[in-house]
Amino acid sequence: MPHAEINTLKQRLLAGAAIPAHPLALTAQRKLDERRQRALTRYYLAAGAGGVAVGVHTTQFAIRNVGLLEPVLTLAAEEVRRHPHPVIKVAGVCGPTGQAAREAALARDLGYDVALLSLAALADASIDELMEHANMIADVIPVMGFYLQPAVGGRVLPFEFWTRFAAIENVLAIKVAPFNRYQTLEVIRAVAASGRADDLALYTGNDDNIVHDLLGRYRININDKTMTLGFVGGLLGQWSVWTRPAVQMLQAIQQVKADNVPIEPKWLCAANEITDINAAFFDTANGFAGCIAGLHEILRRQGILAGRWCLDPDAELSPGQLEQIDRVHQAYPHWCDDEFVAAGRDAWLRG
Repeated sequence: MPHAEINTLKQRLLAGAAIPAHPLALTAQRKLDERRQRALTRYYLAAGAGGVAVGVHTTQFAIRNVGLLEPVLTLAAEEVRRHPHPVIKVAGVCGPTGQAAREAALARDLGYDVALLSLAALADASIDELMEHANMIADVIPVMGFYLQPAVGGRVLPFEFWTRFAAIENVLAIKVAPFNRYQTLEVIRAVAASGRADDLALYTGNDDNIVHDLLGRYRININDKTMTLGFVGGLLGQWSVWTRPAVQMLQAIQQVKADNVPIEPKWLCAANEITDINAAFFDTANGFAGCIAGLHEILRRQGILAGRWCLDPDAELSPGQLEQIDRVHQAYPHWCDDEFVAAGRDAWLRG
């Protein structure tokens, strides 16, 4: 990517965006439903999302095993190209180095801007080996780092790794998603220590703590120099549903921070409401077992998806999860976008 394009992309990432993690639309036969897959992307664009992330956990990593990675990436890229405004295209990249390099090249060739680099497959690799892997991918395509929570397959990544990783020139952002406050703060300290506090965009992936992450300012002292860092946006599975209110929330929080005004108590209430919603959608009561099916259920109710089907026939809602989804839907109608979806759904579903 030419230097000028890299700088433009960097500025777009630093400006902050709501980036939904894109689900996978399947038929009852567990085949790709192209019409509804396109409709999902159209929904996110209509809702005002500043980017889409495809081929990530919410899209189901198993798409790679059934030949769906390229078709799914292609469909989203085609829809984004039709959109009149710039949209950040993020492609999930995972696996051992050979696989990750091939996926990165595919994403680049399909016009994706950045690779969200999962290191879950390198569970036993040393920090030096992880750095070699990351540098190879960054030579192919700009990279967004990814701290994936261990509960869904990630690994603990120490301060030393993040300091060295953040120093890679073609790393433009980090999605911080360990679902752990201590580890989240460690990444932020590492970015400060790397010397790239003003140059690297921090995106929250902590679906359990979205509002606090976005509102928070982190004052870090390194070598007697004090720096203020913060999350500029989010790349979230939570934002794959009820996306319109999520976009509006991010815009409101960005305005609060730009105006440098005191944080109103309503935001602390909103933070707790959204965490409660996430607990139902992500099935935290059962160790996230029903997290993909939970998101599919919301989209099924809204008529964008035809069903909750996942590639794994055993991936379904957990016992009691449906009741929890009903509960939060009733309790928090102001975070729901059913009316917005109803108004646009037919147009999004048209071929």
